Amino acid sequence: MTKRKYDQDARAEAAEQTRRRIIDAVAQQLREAPTDPLSLDKVAKTAGTSRSTIYVAFGSRAGLFDAFVADLAARTGLPALTAAVAADDARTHLRGAIEAASRMKAGDLEIYRVLHAMDRLDPSSAADAVRALEQDRRGGIAHLAHRLAAQDLLRPDVTEDWAADVLWTLTSFESLDLLLTDRNLTVDEAIDRLTTTAERTLLRPQ
Repeated sequence: MTKRKYDQDARAEAAEQTRRRIIDAVAQQLREAPTDPLSLDKVAKTAGTSRSTIYVAFGSRAGLFDAFVADLAARTGLPALTAAVAADDARTHLRGAIEAASRMKAGDLEIYRVLHAMDRLDPSSAADAVRALEQDRRGGIAHLAHRLAAQDLLRPDVTEDWAADVLWTLTSFESLDLLLTDRNLTVDEAIDRLTTTAERTLLRPQ
């Protein structure tokens, strides 16, 4: 390896380590002060870097939040949710999507709770990151409801729109959080409740 290539690799590794520290610092601030607006100065201090470095690495406050949410999703199980959507059978898709989405949110319940609260109380503080997650969920729910209808799996009295409304409610963060936090269920128990409710409410008996 030439010295120039070595230097390039070293700089790239250092930049990635800095990005990682900054993203971890965002998580730390959200855990320690969930009701406070995110402070880039505090993030920079925690990460051992400067505010200007955050802008160089992420472009903007919104860019940082987008990167943080994308990292959170990937870390907590987005690949499993993507795999569930790829199932040929819509019933399998339903079961897999509820399980994967639930495990994903439960993977860092505290942070997801803060993000959803921020989105409702002060949308500007979370940029468009959380809204984008919910928009993706809306599209995924519509796709699943359409597949269930197309494969004639819905009960005769359940329309595609009705199915989408029910699935939207059952796959919300709030539904999972209530079961885990207020009802003290395990993740497996919560998944079973949500999946069984969805199947018995929407689908023809097997």
